[in-house]
Amino acid sequence: MYHDAVSLRIVEADLDDARHAEALVEIIDDYAREPGGQAAPLSEEAKAKMVPGLRATPNASVLLAFEGDTAVGAAVLLWSFSTFAGRRMVNVHDLAARSGHRGKGVGTALLVETERLARERDCCKVTLEVQDVNEGAKRLYGSLGFASFESPTWFLTRRL
Repeated sequence: MYHDAVSLRIVEADLDDARHAEALVEIIDDYAREPGGQAAPLSEEAKAKMVPGLRATPNASVLLAFEGDTAVGAAVLLWSFSTFAGRRMVNVHDLAARSGHRGKGVGTALLVETERLARERDCCKVTLEVQDVNEGAKRLYGSLGFASFESPTWFLTRRL
């Protein structure tokens, strides 16, 4: 799966572990700087609040992808419930690989593990959103069977 000779290991992050917490913030900040993110670094406030906020969110979990001892990717998952299916579901809120590790299977490995966990927890679906300009992510998601509904669904935001 991972295209380099070094094996990739996926773990559920322990956000009380400073190494895991720091790696998550660095990976998400790296992604935020890209056009598919927000094309700007995270604010200092966002970086400071990320880990405490995730720790305080009982339906959130984080997967980290490691190459040796270095975290090279992350998935932030939000577990929810589908009223239409009467079963749990999971949303991939963030999926990111460090810039030097993109296109090497990190995102694939994180999504495969997400799906494994979702099936283990009897989820009916895995959802995610992608910005239209993020061509690499759209190719990845399509290759793993993610597709739009027959009728387009809008993802709307009202900033507070």
